[in-house]
Amino acid sequence: MVSEKNKLFYSLFFPTVYLLIIWAVAVAEYLLDIRFVRYGLWPRTLDGAIGILTSPLIHADFNHLFANSVPLFVLGTTLFYFYRSIALRVFILIYLFSNIWVWGIGREAYHIGSSGIVYGLAAFLFSSGLIRKEPRLMAISMIVAFLYGSLIWGVFPELFPEKNISWEGHLMGIFAGVIFAVYFRKKGPQKRTYSWEDEEEEEEGDEDAYWKIPPV
Repeated sequence: MVSEKNKLFYSLFFPTVYLLIIWAVAVAEYLLDIRFVRYGLWPRTLDGAIGILTSPLIHADFNHLFANSVPLFVLGTTLFYFYRSIALRVFILIYLFSNIWVWGIGREAYHIGSSGIVYGLAAFLFSSGLIRKEPRLMAISMIVAFLYGSLIWGVFPELFPEKNISWEGHLMGIFAGVIFAVYFRKKGPQKRTYSWEDEEEEEEGDEDAYWKIPPV
């Protein structure tokens, strides 16, 4: 019971800390009446490269922040609970590479917000469960698809011409999630092999098995 509590605490800790950071940034902007957009990601410029690290921490307004906070908490907790041994590496790699790719291919505009991470986590959890073929993780894949499958529309900018959406961030987040699901496929939780499956394999390979002995 204690270990399960520790596992749950660990799963909640990092997503909660990350949420506290991005909310602290937003509150500081509001209280100090300043904007940190200039620290967003501006593609293909040296000054804009700082956004690779800082852009996910900055949001346009509290509505934008809240829209990202709920899926960040749900998906982040799920990642750290079921993929404990690799979760931090997966999060950091999605964070960095999705933004590096946006910096390389994105439109000339400030890209801000944690949406790319949300898309990356959703893509990782969905893809990893299917790749590993482990029943619990496959169930998580189906839940993610059910809850966040509509996120896919966020990579089609023509559907939301009136909104200033970084569809590049969404798309690169998906790429990062899928790529790292494949890369870490042999690390972290694996499909369980039960004893009777091993016994069946041994019996099938046993040349002296009674059913393989020809009748006298």
